[in-house]
Amino acid sequence: MNFPAVAIVILNYNGRNYLEKFLPSVFASTYPNKKIIIADNGSSDDSVAYLTNNVAAAEIILLDKNYGFAGGYNKALSKVQSEYYILLNSDVEVEAGWIEDMIALMEKDAGIAACQPKILSYHNKKFFEHAGACGGWIDKLGYVFARGRVFDICEEDYGQYNITEKIFWATGAALCIRAERFHELNGFDDYLFAHMEEIDLCWRLQRKGYSIYCCPSSVVYHIGGGTLPKTNSRKTFLNFRNNFIMLLKNLSFSEAAWKIPLRILLDWLFAFKSFIQKDMQSFKAVFKAHAGVLRWISIRNKYQELPSKKIKKIPGVYGGSLIWAYFISKKKHFSEIVKPKK
Repeated sequence: MNFPAVAIVILNYNGRNYLEKFLPSVFASTYPNKKIIIADNGSSDDSVAYLTNNVAAAEIILLDKNYGFAGGYNKALSKVQSEYYILLNSDVEVEAGWIEDMIALMEKDAGIAACQPKILSYHNKKFFEHAGACGGWIDKLGYVFARGRVFDICEEDYGQYNITEKIFWATGAALCIRAERFHELNGFDDYLFAHMEEIDLCWRLQRKGYSIYCCPSSVVYHIGGGTLPKTNSRKTFLNFRNNFIMLLKNLSFSEAAWKIPLRILLDWLFAFKSFIQKDMQSFKAVFKAHAGVLRWISIRNKYQELPSKKIKKIPGVYGGSLIWAYFISKKKHFSEIVKPKK
């Protein structure tokens, strides 16, 4: 097997405990042509002191403040030379041979821009983990889910999705991407800060004609919610705002003309459901997110022009409504919504 250069880049923000816990598994990776880089996103804990005193084998990139996932990786990767990048969360434990199969897959097909491993839960290793599971999908209205995870329902893994195939988006928790493709698309959208930025990037890559894959023979274990717990109102704000911005950027005009008004209505329904349940933080977060979208529209920089490609023509897209399937038809598992390939 050919072993092209791989840079494993871990973006750290106040994650000293995670670094101490999980870096040993990363260093134990058997891939021979790798380097490990820690990009510190302006941590206020003792992460940098710990790395300086205890992790001499890793390169360290120091950023002057917290630029978020999107901006932090953009700044860090501008300084990293490699054929492939693997963007790895600090709260991920990896298996020793987790890199080889992903690189072998991508080396066979130059059209593959990015892929992800199977993501299992660190705390319950028989179950998929929320952030990507076994490959990301999206429905026609822009709601995201994954093979093995629909909304907050994570399935038990018994090999039901062990097929290497095209997906719509690969998780940012363990994203293997060609460095050339990352820079060709100008990396992540800095404005998104965190959440949805990897989905936006994967969508843009596919509009350029590249493909995204899941490689289930590669396995990692993710804690999840290390920086922002899922109950955090900041996370709710970012998810709603960034998903909306992603749709505005990537949908064709004919699609956006009816999908955007419908999404506004559905977002408001969620907000008022939160209000009835006395979840005022989520209620406020939705309207704050929509205000953030209006701000983006007013100040956005001109972004890269890409070929128009209707979402339904991209792999990993469910042509129905995930909201309907989950809440009305009570389909809680991916395989009930999208029949898996045999």
